[in-house]
Amino acid sequence: MDLFSLQGHSALITGSSQGIGFALAHGLAKAGARIILNGRDADKLAAAAKELSADGAQVDTLRFDATDHDAVRAMIDAYESGTGPIDILVNNAGMQHRGELENFPADAFEKLLQTNVASVFHVGQAVARHMIARGKGKVINIASVQTSLARPGIAPYTATKGAVGNLTKGMATDWAKHGLQCNAIAPGYFDTPLNAALVADPDFTTWLEKRTPAGRWGNVEELVGACIFLSSAASSFVNGHTLYVDGGITASL
Repeated sequence: MDLFSLQGHSALITGSSQGIGFALAHGLAKAGARIILNGRDADKLAAAAKELSADGAQVDTLRFDATDHDAVRAMIDAYESGTGPIDILVNNAGMQHRGELENFPADAFEKLLQTNVASVFHVGQAVARHMIARGKGKVINIASVQTSLARPGIAPYTATKGAVGNLTKGMATDWAKHGLQCNAIAPGYFDTPLNAALVADPDFTTWLEKRTPAGRWGNVEELVGACIFLSSAASSFVNGHTLYVDGGITASL
């Protein structure tokens, strides 16, 4: 299983103090990676780091706003020069805002663009500069079933996740020649804080169970295998790909 080992590698996961990001951090740590947690809330970061450390993980924290280009560049450069290389980047930071498209607030749309798309560019660029110099690296962007599908009330979110899918292709096209593998994971409907309102809605859950061939919500731990694969030597010739982990929802009408 050496193909899937992450021993000796460091992984930065943005937005990783809770939800999918924390689950991926925990899973990559179990595969041997040193974990670099990121978020904006110092208390949440400290609690997440404590939990991972108690489970035997090597953990660092980088507190920065992934939408702030200058802050991202400064923190990434400082970590690379002071601590060591970032071998794996998981661009997980994201947000949701629901509302009718015809009445959707312009400021909410801009915030979605910054959080879901610009952050992938800012952190991806800052980390890739160092990866390119080393001639190797893994970039994994968290997309969504909304990368290829839409549903009522989330058109702007759908636009941002479509952009993440295409930005992933662009990263692969530009950076594969430098030894980087740039791919995306597209989760289906998972029980996370981002989906708390939907999880609490019995009508939505009933609809989802009928719509999804697997017949249920996903558990965040079920994303870990895909992330380990795309982080490891096992995916050395996989580039520009979006891997849907969705219980079959994008395969079925």
